Amino acid sequence: MTVATWNGTVIAESDKTVLVEGNHYFPPESVRTEYLKPSTATSRCPWKGLANYYALLVEGKTNEDAAWYYAEPSDAAAAIKGYVAFWKGVDVK
Repeated sequence: MTVATWNGTVIAESDKTVLVEGNHYFPPESVRTEYLKPSTATSRCPWKGLANYYALLVEGKTNEDAAWYYAEPSDAAAAIKGYVAFWKGVDVK
């Protein structure tokens, strides 16, 4: 089981993550969306496509753009469509 925690709270957990470039991408149904707030930030990966971000809101604290996902990834990254990955201090084990 892979678990993502931040600020002492479990944000996501799954035994079906997809590992890409060292990042665990969690299936959408395994993410506790009550802790996610959509962000206007985006970035582009040369082979995965356009990434969108979420801020994490936990116990009154905010971690801006700490989660990302590909809503419409390239064909090469189709396996992670809609899956969510974390960084910026989120502990993924």
